[in-house]
Amino acid sequence: MITVRGVELRAGARLLLSDISLTVSPGDRIGLVGRNGAGKTTLLTALAGRSAPAAGTVARTGRVGFLAQDSRAADPAVTVTDRLLSARGLHTALHALRRAETAMAAADRPAALERAMTAYARAEAAFQAGGGYAAEAEAARVAAGLGLPERIMAEPVGALSGGQRRRVELARILFAGTDGTLLLDEPTNHLDADSLAWLRTFLQGHRGGLVVISHDTDLLADVVNRVFHLDATRATIDVHNTGWHTYLTRREEDARRQTRERANAERKAAALHTQADRMKARSATATMARSMSRRADRMLAELEPARRAERTARIRLPQPAPCGRMPLGAIGLSKSYGGHRVLDGVDLAVDRGSRLVVLGLNGAGKTTLLRVLAGAERPDAGRVVHGHGLRLGYFAQEHDTLDTGRSVLENLTLAAPGLDAGEARRVLGAFLFTGDDADKAAAVLSGGEKTRLALAGLVHSGANVLLLDEPTNNLDPASRDEVLTAVGSYPGAIVMVTHDEGALDALRPDRVLLLPDADEDLWTEDYRDLVTLG
Repeated sequence: MITVRGVELRAGARLLLSDISLTVSPGDRIGLVGRNGAGKTTLLTALAGRSAPAAGTVARTGRVGFLAQDSRAADPAVTVTDRLLSARGLHTALHALRRAETAMAAADRPAALERAMTAYARAEAAFQAGGGYAAEAEAARVAAGLGLPERIMAEPVGALSGGQRRRVELARILFAGTDGTLLLDEPTNHLDADSLAWLRTFLQGHRGGLVVISHDTDLLADVVNRVFHLDATRATIDVHNTGWHTYLTRREEDARRQTRERANAERKAAALHTQADRMKARSATATMARSMSRRADRMLAELEPARRAERTARIRLPQPAPCGRMPLGAIGLSKSYGGHRVLDGVDLAVDRGSRLVVLGLNGAGKTTLLRVLAGAERPDAGRVVHGHGLRLGYFAQEHDTLDTGRSVLENLTLAAPGLDAGEARRVLGAFLFTGDDADKAAAVLSGGEKTRLALAGLVHSGANVLLLDEPTNNLDPASRDEVLTAVGSYPGAIVMVTHDEGALDALRPDRVLLLPDADEDLWTEDYRDLVTLG
């Protein structure tokens, strides 16, 4: 259970939420919604105890599992199995068991054998106390439910793709226990259709509390029984003790009611002011006129504050610089991690203005290919060919292109050094970074804000080939629509990795590259079903 009393949250000097009080109890399945930058991730981080509020208190009882948007939290040298078992402390006991078994096998004297047997008994007791082999099997079931293949369970986490690391962190939190509170920030990123269905079923049966940030409206509709809407214009939370569809219906009804009430009140107030203006010139009715004017003013003051339309980022992509017929190519690209071949002999030709979508299951090498093409990683074999006039623009799904130790403004000026301070702030304003937001550290941004900042860095790059890795992840619906419009109108070449069918429609691909087999083909609608499988 989590209890929040009088909490105030800020991002730098900017007030996000003020005087917030709420509880998350067992059985609550809460959808935390609001536009990017409203404070959803900041609130979830405070609920998890990872950050302190500017004022007020957050009290937690029982187990709390927190899925952050950064999937690189784990030690990259730890195996997937150990990472999962660490949620219940079982990895330590399992390692102790293995050490004791080795010691027993190697013991050459009775005393050494007795010490090893004693250590084995202690380790076995600790292992069984945590659930033993049944718990190990449960961890494997959770991993399989989220689409993690058995072959990677012994692999180090650092050898996995970004999508696989994200699934490992989610599996670890779900395995930790079904009676605690789960705080999940965009848990559906990188999940295929089968894994999404499994996750919805798991969360529907969760006995503890749940707070989930998600732009997956199907998940919200199937899972949540309460909705907390963060109103960025008023720094408040609107609590709705209903399911998702009822929340949407009531919100629309409230908006229509407020519009009617305001129109009626404004009409009546205008009539009173008109009558008062006629009467105030005569001394006999001047007092009554002033009373009528005050009544009209009170009528307007007592209305609920009008909900201002939430601002939407004006997202655009760069005007491409001139280039040759084939600005980017690849010959025989190969790349391995931990003995596992991720890319194997990839040949690629990206023509000027072409549109290529890269498809494949998680772990097939999609992100690795884009990183190699962008120069963020070196291939083990093969080479990347830069054609005449190439200017690359790279959007990384893990926001690797951002320097989290620098401010928002510094990140933009690094990406677009030709901008002066005033121009840089105008660009940031178009991407909804206003005032003190420019001085915030990139490390404290939400996933959606990092996406907007990374895209802002492309605007003045002159890139004529864009490498886009899941560009719609973490975006609210309005910002996602802006990105898709920008993708659809961009005249340069695009190589895109996506699980979003809307992004596919905006891209209008002419070719498809299938990984890990490195098969390239002309695009047909027969490939559409593969988009949601990776």
